[in-house]
Amino acid sequence: EQLVESGGGSVQAAGSLRLACTASGFSFDDTFMGWYRQAPGDECELVSSIERDRTIHYADSVQGRFTLSHDNVQNAVYLQMNNLKPEDTAMYYCAAVISVGKRYCNSRGCYTVALSCGGVGTQVTVSA
Repeated sequence: EQLVESGGGSVQAAGSLRLACTASGFSFDDTFMGWYRQAPGDECELVSSIERDRTIHYADSVQGRFTLSHDNVQNAVYLQMNNLKPEDTAMYYCAAVISVGKRYCNSRGCYTVALSCGGVGTQVTVSA
């Protein structure tokens, strides 16, 4: 099982970026997927998530600016980030919770505990 994040970069404030998380080795069916971020010195923060029943959640700080979508054929989850702000600057991580066997996966592997900001990640930098 593997997750791969991509799509980060550097933009100016009000710009947009689209992150992608592609999974292999497991299906998104019956899987919780989340986008997390962590800036230096800060806690790991859940930015957006999609539940097993496909309910999507957003952190208050990104509501109305970020949109999570999924493609079951490509086995991918995307995070469209619009109207980016300097405070969105962070390393962004994709993580999954696979119901079968209750495994927590990031882009470095699958574990028995959640390491949501423990993957490789993709850097997003927003300048003022």
